[in-house]
Amino acid sequence: MAKVSTNITIDAEVKKQAQKLFADLGMDLSTAINIYLKKALAEQGIPFEVTLSAPNAQTLQAIAETERGQNICGPFDTVDALMEALDVKN
Repeated sequence: MAKVSTNITIDAEVKKQAQKLFADLGMDLSTAINIYLKKALAEQGIPFEVTLSAPNAQTLQAIAETERGQNICGPFDTVDALMEALDVKN
């Protein structure tokens, strides 16, 4: 398939952030845009969301607490002991 050059106008900061994101995903901006366009054509619409998985603030806090040895529960010898710690009614 022949390649053509296309000019588009993008906000400078958006371009910079997108280039970093796509570099983290192992591709350049041109490759990412081609993937997007092919998928849009296949689905006949805006096709998907591509994101890096990042822990939310609550998960980051739990990780930090665990690394400090705080708020750790278990191990449990029985399922009943686990359920009691979780305050689950049988």
